[in-house]
Amino acid sequence: MTLKKRIFDEKRINTGRQTEVDFAKAVIIFLLAFIHCIIECTPEENLTSGIPYLFDSVIGGPLAAPMFIFSMGVGMVYTKKGSPKDFAVRGIKLGLISYVLNICRFLIPYLIGYAVTGEHEKYIQPLVYKVLGCDVLQFASISMLIMALVLYLKIPDIILIIGSVLLSFLGTYLNGTDLGNNPLNIIFGYFIGTEDQAGNIISDFPILNWFIVLVSGYIFGKILMHVKNKNMFYILISPLCIAVTTAYFIFGIVNTRGMFGEGQNCYYHIRTDDVLITITAVLGVFGLYHLAAKIMPEAVLKIIGEVSKAINSVYCIHWVIVVIVTNVVIYVIRGTQELSVPVTLILSFAISIVSIAIAYYWRKFKYHKKRSR
Repeated sequence: MTLKKRIFDEKRINTGRQTEVDFAKAVIIFLLAFIHCIIECTPEENLTSGIPYLFDSVIGGPLAAPMFIFSMGVGMVYTKKGSPKDFAVRGIKLGLISYVLNICRFLIPYLIGYAVTGEHEKYIQPLVYKVLGCDVLQFASISMLIMALVLYLKIPDIILIIGSVLLSFLGTYLNGTDLGNNPLNIIFGYFIGTEDQAGNIISDFPILNWFIVLVSGYIFGKILMHVKNKNMFYILISPLCIAVTTAYFIFGIVNTRGMFGEGQNCYYHIRTDDVLITITAVLGVFGLYHLAAKIMPEAVLKIIGEVSKAINSVYCIHWVIVVIVTNVVIYVIRGTQELSVPVTLILSFAISIVSIAIAYYWRKFKYHKKRSR
């Protein structure tokens, strides 16, 4: 029997929940508050070293959003609601949720902060950019709509792969575009990495730069469905992926290169070489999570599965709590939102647990309400 036949089956047999994907999403969910609290509570000059750098540029960079986006692509294959209409509806819903979130985490708290302090520069000046700027949920929304069109037109996978690579190259080429008009920079910032001289434009996760990650997850999900020997599958791919990723990370960090360079847009406006490494990193980490899941008690895996199902809810809840606590409560009380690293980590842990708990009970409430109809 050939190696290929020992690993893969011609039929789609691996169709259940994938523990390594659940594991990846659960870890991301737990670390979200740590990443964003560190960013909100640490002076910018201190984000370049130590624990703040670890959470901001490493865990919060190539090991966070790419894992979420790649897992989203895998989920598009494994979902029971995978028609073009289903994807279109989900895309519209995610778009609406993204702006409701921006209202709840930026508009309302910032207006409250301004009403209390009167500080226009902190609360009012960046408000339009924060509420209308592109973030990962807007990216997810547009990506869902694109994938709905892809399925509707029955575009072959090879064309989808080639197209996403070309988009990445084009996105890399267009990085730093300034259209000389803020409304245009905001609108086009959903698709390309726009910037302005004042540094106000929020163009995080533009489609051209990041769509390749979702497509990679989608294609990987299709391959994964045919895997009958996951142990051998991950033994073959994960060690190599981890080795390549580690070498690239070390080189990038030491030389302040690419996504490890100065300024947040070196990551958000990710280049093609960097984005390919983030995909490689995901594949390596998936193998580690698969191994970890095999030694985890069933009760722990059940918790991981439940937490992973609430990723969107936790994302929204934790962001609202983080912004209110740091930018309003702490800032109003202390005149600054800067905290020591130990205090920030304690605050992060508390927010993470509270966010997961709220999301869990909200999900249970919706489930029982649906059952009672």
